[in-house]
Amino acid sequence: MVQLIAILMFTVVIHTVDSLSYALRLGGLRSRRITLALSLSGLLVLVSRTSNLAQGPMVGNMVDQALRFPDFVLEPRLHGIIAAATGGTLLAMLLFPSAVRLCSRMVVHLEAAGSIPKMARNLLSLAKWRNGLTYFKRPTFGMLRSLLHGPLPKRLLLLNMVVTAIYTVGVLSSLYAAYLWPAFRLTASTSSGLINGAATILLTLLIDPRIALLSDKTLRGETGLGSMNRVFGLMMVSRMLGTMLAQLLLVPCAYWIGWIIG
Repeated sequence: MVQLIAILMFTVVIHTVDSLSYALRLGGLRSRRITLALSLSGLLVLVSRTSNLAQGPMVGNMVDQALRFPDFVLEPRLHGIIAAATGGTLLAMLLFPSAVRLCSRMVVHLEAAGSIPKMARNLLSLAKWRNGLTYFKRPTFGMLRSLLHGPLPKRLLLLNMVVTAIYTVGVLSSLYAAYLWPAFRLTASTSSGLINGAATILLTLLIDPRIALLSDKTLRGETGLGSMNRVFGLMMVSRMLGTMLAQLLLVPCAYWIGWIIG
């Protein structure tokens, strides 16, 4: 049980941090320092990847326990991990208004400091932390309603939902396939690239260029910043829906991997 709780906590951290990358991009647009904002995203990637590295062996150990002990039920635990991903994305949505304001200031601090280590050292002062509390902004239902005003970028949101679902379920489905086909468990456990590769292609070809195009239009003044607020807000919603879709994809993707390796 302690191990499962640790896995759920790591999953919440991973998806909260990944989702807040949208806040960093929007903060860069607000401060008109988008390149600096993208460089700061390396910090978020570091936190996410470190948590993911710690999570992976623990989930693999759950598969070993399920193979060793017949009364150890694996599938509900994997669905619980996906639910934690939804919870992490929801937490990021609640923190999003505050995170955007904080990220706008962090980009400015990075420009003044000249490097991430120096900026981090400057931010260690108690006065800076007290000042940071003033940027807290409670999300409201009005913010949620504003997302529905105007046309929706349906294709972009659908693609983002599908990509998120695939990324969420990729490693878990490969480990579940290792449990279902123990004779091929080494091959199955390393086959998450089959699923995540498709998501990477969609992300690189169809989603990131569209976000970059909209960001450039905002910087040139062709579209208002409010429209980008709405786009990133909708992307957060579609990301959460993607983690919910992952619940339905867990078992089919595991059997797809089993069909390939078998």
